[in-house]
Amino acid sequence: MRDRYDYLIVGAGLSGLVLAERLGSLGRSCLVVERRNHIGGNCHDRRDKNGLFYHVYGPHYFRTNSELVRAYLSRFTDWTDAKYRVNVFTRGRFWSFPINLGTFRQFSGNPAATEADFKGYLERSALPIASPANSKEAILSAVGPELYELFYRGYTEKQWGRPAEALDASVCRRIPIHPGLDERYFKDEFQALPRDGYQPMFERMLEASKADLRLETDYRDVVKGVPHGHLIYTGPIDEYFDCRYGPLPYRTARYALEEIDAANVPAGGFVQPVLQVNYPGPEAFTRTVELKHVTGQSSRHSNLVREFPSEYRPGESDPNYPIPGAESDDLASRYRGLAEKVQGVTFIGRLAQYRYLNMDQVVGAALHAFDKMA
Repeated sequence: MRDRYDYLIVGAGLSGLVLAERLGSLGRSCLVVERRNHIGGNCHDRRDKNGLFYHVYGPHYFRTNSELVRAYLSRFTDWTDAKYRVNVFTRGRFWSFPINLGTFRQFSGNPAATEADFKGYLERSALPIASPANSKEAILSAVGPELYELFYRGYTEKQWGRPAEALDASVCRRIPIHPGLDERYFKDEFQALPRDGYQPMFERMLEASKADLRLETDYRDVVKGVPHGHLIYTGPIDEYFDCRYGPLPYRTARYALEEIDAANVPAGGFVQPVLQVNYPGPEAFTRTVELKHVTGQSSRHSNLVREFPSEYRPGESDPNYPIPGAESDDLASRYRGLAEKVQGVTFIGRLAQYRYLNMDQVVGAALHAFDKMA
């Protein structure tokens, strides 16, 4: 450990590690402080007892249209191309999802239905809402009440702990609707997973940074005792200010790993038909993920991770998802206003900016922040 650091970086997730590596490339000294016992933040992955990858904090499907982000991360990993496919299980069957012509054929009971039939149904069913004010209105204006009830209402309430009408329209708009037989969940040009897993990629980034690392450490326990020139903060923005205006709402989740031995895996090698299955019904969990569908690993075994969402409680769980909606927008703006006035601190990342950002957006923002610092 040094007597003094150029930068004290709070959090060893994507934002913190990208900035540590970039600043280290200029010879800047960094101390990375992480309160968990590992690096990588919520992107952390491991292997189960059979050597199969799983994502500890729920699925993290990397995709991007940014050549800058892709080129940067490719310095630390090779990739396995991935086709992220999702089904919904409800009414006793698996449904093609996101909603597409195949979904409509299942729903209508007409396997010969055409794109024109599907578009006609949407035109008849969609409600005339010109400017949706929330996620419920966004979906009703796109597909109408029948498909909203079937696929969105129950899942949204379980995932976010509040009805769709309490959420910003952007939350459900993230899910595409395809008029044809396109079953892709994402349309990004580049969709892949790190070939050796996320964790080795993060370890290479940390090694390249030459930064010092303290795990299982709350930054508040060291910030006054470790001389540093600049603080980079990636934690919850409200906690930095001791929740001066009250706590921001977050959702968290419990993730249950089920390791499945070969004797219980069907002959095809998988226990569910696609990578991810969503459950909008009465089940306590929202989704199950069988990562072997996209890792390229060959094994007679498999695993599933079930996700059980809940409300975030400081000290008891981790804040995973900022909740975009009327209840949080004004409060988050007040905290961002405080952050803008703080000298010597950079607030960056999903939690520090209180924004629902994808992984490539986080990396891109960190690279942009580095350019400004450099």
